[in-house]
Amino acid sequence: MTSLDLRRVRLRSGEQHRDTHQIALEPLTFGGQRYVPVPAEPEAELTISRASTGTLFELRFSGRLYGPCQRCLADAVVERELAVREYQATNPDDDDLRTPYVSGEQLDLSAWARDALALALPEQILCRPDCAGLCPVCGNDLNVEPHEHVEESSDPRWAVLEQLKERL
Repeated sequence: MTSLDLRRVRLRSGEQHRDTHQIALEPLTFGGQRYVPVPAEPEAELTISRASTGTLFELRFSGRLYGPCQRCLADAVVERELAVREYQATNPDDDDLRTPYVSGEQLDLSAWARDALALALPEQILCRPDCAGLCPVCGNDLNVEPHEHVEESSDPRWAVLEQLKERL
């Protein structure tokens, strides 16, 4: 977990602090599948701005996740350029004026980056936009071997009636 001790950053109203940090990211579970961040510790730019009413935190980084395609299970990659902001009021009376990533004097950069990356993910992680997926009958990859199966037209339970029909 990567965190920043906010006591080290003493700012007065109107001042700004910029720094870069290596943020440790844990593997992410999405749609029942495990996605691994590569690199595991991306470099991020953190900007802290102090105002008279509170503190604005800004985080910029590139996130890349590797894992299975949700249609065909081949390797898939999701890359996102993220720029996120959080605000912490000086005397927060309301939860809307408080960031969940500040606890005491610690800013949890890992949790913030993980949540930002998770919120930026698409509905489905695919190996390519036109992924055909797996065949529901035989399980083969339809991207590699496109095919169709011919369905049996008669139900075996009706076989006796078919034989009767042939006699007539």
